[in-house]
Amino acid sequence: MAERRWRRTGSAVLRVVAVWAVSSLTMLALAALLPDFRLQSDDGDTLTRTAVTAAWGAGAFGLLSALVWPLVVRALLLVPALVLGLLVFFLNGSLLLVALSLIPDGRGQADPENAVVVAAVMSAVASATSTAVAVRDDDAYRRRLYRLTDRRRPRSARGPDASAPGVVFLQLDGVGHDLLLRATEDGLMPTVASWLHGPGAHRLTPWRTDWSSQTGASQLALLHGSNHDVPAFRWYEKDTGQLMVSNRPASAAELQRRAVARTGDPGLLAGGGASRGNLFSGGAGQLALVLSVTARRGRGNRSRAGYFAYFSDPANAVRTAVSFVAEVGREIGQSTRARLRRETPRVRRGGLYPFIRAFATVVERDVVVAAVMGDVLAGRPAVYADLVAFDEVAHHSGPYSRDAAKVLQRLDRSLALIAEVAEHAPRPYRIVLLSDHGQSPGETFRSRYGLTLKDLVRVACGLPVPRRARRAQTGAEARGALRSALHRPVEEPAEVRPPRGSEPVVLASGNLGLISFPDVPYRLSREEIDRRHPALLPTLARHPGIGFVLVRSEEHGSVVIGPDGREVPVDELTDGDAGPLAVFGPGAADAVRRTDSFPHAADIMVNSTYEPSTGEVHAFEEQIGSHGGLGGEQARPFLLSPPALSAPVEDGGDLVGAEQVHRVLRRWLRESQGLGETVRAVQESPPRTQAEEVFPVPDGLAPDKNG
Repeated sequence: MAERRWRRTGSAVLRVVAVWAVSSLTMLALAALLPDFRLQSDDGDTLTRTAVTAAWGAGAFGLLSALVWPLVVRALLLVPALVLGLLVFFLNGSLLLVALSLIPDGRGQADPENAVVVAAVMSAVASATSTAVAVRDDDAYRRRLYRLTDRRRPRSARGPDASAPGVVFLQLDGVGHDLLLRATEDGLMPTVASWLHGPGAHRLTPWRTDWSSQTGASQLALLHGSNHDVPAFRWYEKDTGQLMVSNRPASAAELQRRAVARTGDPGLLAGGGASRGNLFSGGAGQLALVLSVTARRGRGNRSRAGYFAYFSDPANAVRTAVSFVAEVGREIGQSTRARLRRETPRVRRGGLYPFIRAFATVVERDVVVAAVMGDVLAGRPAVYADLVAFDEVAHHSGPYSRDAAKVLQRLDRSLALIAEVAEHAPRPYRIVLLSDHGQSPGETFRSRYGLTLKDLVRVACGLPVPRRARRAQTGAEARGALRSALHRPVEEPAEVRPPRGSEPVVLASGNLGLISFPDVPYRLSREEIDRRHPALLPTLARHPGIGFVLVRSEEHGSVVIGPDGREVPVDELTDGDAGPLAVFGPGAADAVRRTDSFPHAADIMVNSTYEPSTGEVHAFEEQIGSHGGLGGEQARPFLLSPPALSAPVEDGGDLVGAEQVHRVLRRWLRESQGLGETVRAVQESPPRTQAEEVFPVPDGLAPDKNG
């Protein structure tokens, strides 16, 4: 034991000396290259004296980075996360200036601009050297991973439960089943390909979403077991007069509260789990970048603590900041190239979008991946993380674009890193890869037909239409996460705010449109709509960009109206008939029936057309890769599970709806905890309902819906 302790001490000393030496050489090289950075006195010094000065400066900078940097980052936790990332360069450069001031006789000098460059390079070199030296030492490598993720192995991980496997659920937001297969065949995702085709091949299972094929509905059910009364990404509630928007923190908190009240269960991750980068907490005690928790202000918001775990390492902070700037430049370059080449379909990608994309593809990805690494090394029994990078880019570039393919490659490297870290965990882990929905490509409704759905509704109602229709705000999850990181409320543009009087509220969720009349407290019938606006329903049903319309009828109950004007009662819809839903494939009738039963279903619900030969839909938002309704790959996500877990469904069976997938995930957690078959029937039975005060996060998280 004593010999091993001395060996560890000796290895640690050697690593420190190696990092110090390489950092000193780096500082010498930078002093030779940069004109306003020097390590000599005004009269000049010998090479030996200059080397000693570099060693002094590198040592002082290393000590300050190790001791002061974590304290600075912790003190700035209340600063908006994105602002903190942009402050990285300034803070690191300031530490270097302090280190240079500690060199005797004032031999170290640098102007602020050069200090930023020198500090960034030295932090990156020191991190790379430390990692390279530790690679051959498993103990050292493991300790470095703990430090990078700011985690300590809990004592419980050494106990009898340490042998029970944990489960990591990694959600690739927006990656459909067919797209995943194509990405592995094209060599874009070698890690996933090895899981599919390597030793111990994983099981790939497609599943069908509900009509509302978007993260708000899917993830709420995946984590909390119910997405009842979630008709779309955004919808108008007549009883409260409020808009519910899935990526608005207050709305996410309220949706989570309702799901917990309905199921009587805190969520999939209750009892020691971790939720990372999600819209909802899943009942987890460990949170990072969870939108439903960001409605809380002050110390009660534990979600932002995940930033400290990542940014406390200056090399991580510098790398992410540099990558953020590079991603902004990459997006500007890619959008400029698409515009110059007149690529179609194409949407506007200016304004804040380059920064929103960079936040999703760099900042959020890096923080979430680091948090998952920490959870694995801490031995947590269950982790659920959402990686939104692909979904954000595919909305604006298309799911099969070159831009989206590059994102898939980087996500695959993140998966490989998590899998590598899992090998050093205190317990074995089973990694489950899944998605919440896919994306369907296609030209936008506005681009194809020259007007928005709102314009069409207003024309049919005899209302004035603005000459210049403003660009619709997309429903991408990253937008809400970015505004939360900036400590700004998620606001909707004026065109989706409830108007006064009897004017209709027209909302878009991908290629699903919702039309409500706010002056009537109940769901209007077709007959009442016809009396108000005789041309509205015929105009919608006969428009070439609309596949079908759902509306309630006083005579027949709810009916679906197809392009030919044919009306089919919802109760009579079947997947096998030649009615208006036949083109949308199996399960469409059941999905429409379920949504029609929701208390907050809109007066009129509209789904765009779908062309099976091309897989294209026409989004009512400005997205050339969309999801939210029926039609194509958007409604066919995937579940990729290791062979150690039971099959999601029996051979030949279908996995339908996120609520059924939730029951599968619960079963897998039980299996991993060693409870096996005896609890499967209990886990797959519908959960009971309890009073609404049950909530997975302390103090309830249900502020007013205005956020």
